[in-house]
Amino acid sequence: MNYTDFQYLLFEHKGNGVLLITINRPDVMNATNARLHWELTKIWNVVDEDINTKVIIITGAGDRAFSAGGDLEWVSEMAGNPSSIENVKKEAADLVYNILNCSKPIISAINGVAVGAGLVAALLADISIISAENGRFTDGHVKLGVSAGDHAAIIWPLLCGMAKAKYYLMTADFINAEEAERMGMVSLCVPHDELMAKAFVIADKLANGSQVAIKGTKKALNGWMQMASPIFESSLREEMLNFLGDDAKEGIAAIREKRAPDFPSAR
Repeated sequence: MNYTDFQYLLFEHKGNGVLLITINRPDVMNATNARLHWELTKIWNVVDEDINTKVIIITGAGDRAFSAGGDLEWVSEMAGNPSSIENVKKEAADLVYNILNCSKPIISAINGVAVGAGLVAALLADISIISAENGRFTDGHVKLGVSAGDHAAIIWPLLCGMAKAKYYLMTADFINAEEAERMGMVSLCVPHDELMAKAFVIADKLANGSQVAIKGTKKALNGWMQMASPIFESSLREEMLNFLGDDAKEGIAAIREKRAPDFPSAR
């Protein structure tokens, strides 16, 4: 693949080997459909093989959202559909592992709400910067009636500790920018109008640094997440099994109808 193959990701090659990637579905707050989910799994190998790119910045189009979760119609197709579930399971694993295996430093500029696959990229980035005014995120899996799969089990306990990870993953409460920085979920919290400038200052610093040293440091530190691979894969299996059950159907219906869910398992 090359950069022209992507439909929902925009690319801007800056000087000094910095590549800006923008998640570009602003009409739906950059929500993830099937195509965008697939593209988010593929882009990391492309940039890793790009000899002209040293550092990647990823953000969302507009000021409202980094990426506001999965399109409801796409998520609905998964419920009770084994073939769709198997495909998404593979892509979810690819997304996590391809980000971790990308040798080049990744910076996320979290310019608004981040949920779902977008949150994976936001929090698995090597350096994460969040907008103080607009940035907030949640892992909303349990609101759908499925276990917190995707990236959460592999990194949240490392970022904020097990007690906080369990609280936020089991309640699906939103975390605002100030709390995210205080808990250690993100690297930096900055005023919204300084977000991209700060991301580029850091990217330029990394691009001017020893590439072998920076890549080696990233690879070594990512060993902590690699050790948690069995935990991550267990969480992913739990999530996908839940998509075969009645709670997921009820969770999707509740979101569509804008009401509180009545999960069968809670009756």
